[in-house]
Amino acid sequence: MNLRRPPLVATVSLLAALIVLTTSGCAAWRIRQSVELARQSEPFQVTSVGATARLLVVGDSTGVGTGASAPAASVAGLIARDHPLLTVVNRARDGARFSDIAAQLESEEKFDVILVLGGGNDVIRLARDELLEQDIARAAELARTRARLVIFMPAGNVGSSPFFFVPWSWLMTERSRKLHAFVRQAATDNGALYVNLFKEKADDPFARRPDELHARDALHPSDAGYSLWYDEMNMQTGLSDRLAALGR
Repeated sequence: MNLRRPPLVATVSLLAALIVLTTSGCAAWRIRQSVELARQSEPFQVTSVGATARLLVVGDSTGVGTGASAPAASVAGLIARDHPLLTVVNRARDGARFSDIAAQLESEEKFDVILVLGGGNDVIRLARDELLEQDIARAAELARTRARLVIFMPAGNVGSSPFFFVPWSWLMTERSRKLHAFVRQAATDNGALYVNLFKEKADDPFARRPDELHARDALHPSDAGYSLWYDEMNMQTGLSDRLAALGR
């Protein structure tokens, strides 16, 4: 838990500073909910007897599954549900940025698949473009040496979250757009797969169905939100079929 606290506190502090400029009571309640969800969250992991493949999950709170009702409802949990002979190692941490994700990949341990979920904290904390691009590239370079298949699934349009109000939602959308451009390029450069969750607000299901797809802090995905991400990942990368093939 202590490993997650410093970046989480820094992230929440910045959120508080941003939102207090536009609203008060509702924002304070959401910040408290976000902190509580992070404290309650635990990354999903499982060691399967007779495992035919090994998956490493790295990233931030979305890799942990913060906002889900239980670890099994996170993306990692949903993958394991559909692939019972899969061992899942999860190093994701609440509050992690891409610089932290690179550190999560430092081990020489090898895996069949690495799933990278992150970027939201870099968006919210206004990471400098050049540093963010470098951190993403570093993570991609490390990941390709640790697994045959690497999948990047950065957070969608953070500006679609009800957590942010105009004009901060506009800034979050622009920052999210840049994040996805950097991740897309790094994935291409390193032979990784990229899952595009970014949609303009008018087309974003998280903006159209906020109560259903967001957790109670209006920032993290709910069970339904993670399920939507999981479906998108399978549709765009064919991960389920790829994992099934490893077991044959």
